Amino acid sequence: MSASWPITNLPGLDPENGDKLRGCGITTTAQLLRHRAPSLQRSLAARLRVHPQHVAKWMALADLARIPAVGCQYCGLLLHAGIASPQQLATTPLGRLHRQLVKLHIANLHSRQRSPSVGEVKGWIQQAQGMTKIL
Repeated sequence: MSASWPITNLPGLDPENGDKLRGCGITTTAQLLRHRAPSLQRSLAARLRVHPQHVAKWMALADLARIPAVGCQYCGLLLHAGIASPQQLATTPLGRLHRQLVKLHIANLHSRQRSPSVGEVKGWIQQAQGMTKIL
């Protein structure tokens, strides 16, 4: 029940860094997650000539995007709301998370993305809980 997306779909990944990742043979979020270990992240950052925090951010986005209902469409919103992993999402209270997401949406009125409904957020949490039972 884990999704993989083209690396270029990750929000906040500029074309230059997308090209660098592809140059390292990383074309999907699943391939990026194979570099999850801290030592592999540091090595990847060095090869890409980017700060390790950039790689850590991309890892968190790719990890959240594994949740099928979240995907690349909402992984950035969740990360911005302070959710950095499916495990964290699985344990976050629905009401608190939905309120935070609505606040973020209101603060970013220029965003084309609509605010997710309570039902959608509940589905994300349920899928994350299902994934964490497997892990």
